[in-house]
Amino acid sequence: MIKLTFSIAYALLLARWKQTLVAAIGVTFSITMFIALLGFMNGLNELLDGLVINRTPHISIYNEILPTENQPTDKYFFNENIYNFISSKKPKNELSQIYNSGAIIQTLKSDNRVLGVSPKLTTQVFYNTGTIDISGIINGIDVIAENKLFTFSDYVIKGNSEDLKTVSNSIILGKGAADVLLVDIGDVIQVTSNKGEISQLKVVGIFQSGIKDIDKVQSYTSISTAQKLLGVSNNYITDIQIKLKNLNLAPQIAAEFRSTFNVDAIDIQTANAQYETGSSVRSLISYAVGITLLIVAGFGIYNILNMMIYEKMDTIAILKATGFSGSQVKFIFISIALTIGIFGGILGLLFGFGTSYLIDQIPFNTAALPTIKTYPVSYNPKYYLIGGIFSIVTTYFAGYFPSRKASKVDPVIIIRGK
Repeated sequence: MIKLTFSIAYALLLARWKQTLVAAIGVTFSITMFIALLGFMNGLNELLDGLVINRTPHISIYNEILPTENQPTDKYFFNENIYNFISSKKPKNELSQIYNSGAIIQTLKSDNRVLGVSPKLTTQVFYNTGTIDISGIINGIDVIAENKLFTFSDYVIKGNSEDLKTVSNSIILGKGAADVLLVDIGDVIQVTSNKGEISQLKVVGIFQSGIKDIDKVQSYTSISTAQKLLGVSNNYITDIQIKLKNLNLAPQIAAEFRSTFNVDAIDIQTANAQYETGSSVRSLISYAVGITLLIVAGFGIYNILNMMIYEKMDTIAILKATGFSGSQVKFIFISIALTIGIFGGILGLLFGFGTSYLIDQIPFNTAALPTIKTYPVSYNPKYYLIGGIFSIVTTYFAGYFPSRKASKVDPVIIIRGK
């Protein structure tokens, strides 16, 4: 009986093959656009998030210079009935150095939750060109750790980042700063520290982050060169950058480090909350548009099956008159809908992959994103799984309601009308 039911469903499917083909094309187009849209939108999300996450520590430890909480006036005029109002508080007279940084770094490296640690020294400088001083920022880094944790070398568009370690008194300039100073690799620039110390540094690379305002001021040297420039000891560190094995634990671990080491610590979620919000909104929009396409295709299948049932009332009446039950008639038309959904869904998944691949090959060159050469596309299997399941579910319900109508047809009324 099952074999007979399938053969009848097959015959009805081919009897109106043009309508069947249109319904299948509708499903194919919807799945194709669903896959291509989600792949492209989420590829773009991953790109934008990567620009932040790849270059940003999960936790940054630093020493923020703030006014002293306990002012001398509060100690001298202490009385629960007296309020002291102090204006123009001055910051504490101390350096931004992280004290006991060596012990902190060793402790962090032994923590199983920590993927890697990269010390950093940040200071303001002036790039000297003729009689003009251009303000900038020099970041003294551990080149090996910076490359390993933050893919620093990917953003060095000229030269070799490793030269910072091997060439003494060397610097990698931001592209904007290099353009203003009219220098290239091999040139020597003069830098004045915020303490008035003048140093000659050899340009060994050009750096481009993709953010113009940053590239105008940022530059990189080795930590030892930055310490020499400032005239400080070799344990002078202003920042400790931490990458975790689990990014989601950053807020909790940052609070723990803040308490344990008595330093300031900020996690990536707090520092870049706007990026996460933008990413989630873009993902929500892409899913909403993709699912809308599938629902529209489902309505198309519903209309086609509804018209097919209306035109096949005689056939349905004969089937029921010859002993087919309402559930068997329902099964026939649901089988037709699922066949359209499965066939259209498989083609949609294949065409969706092909469309995503084509988008992935389109050149995309922009000065703002120097590491990107083609449009970003994500091939996450989750999108294909969602598309396949949704095509079957949509077409099932598109066939269920018309088939329920067909199962309730009274053959006596139909035949009497004829």
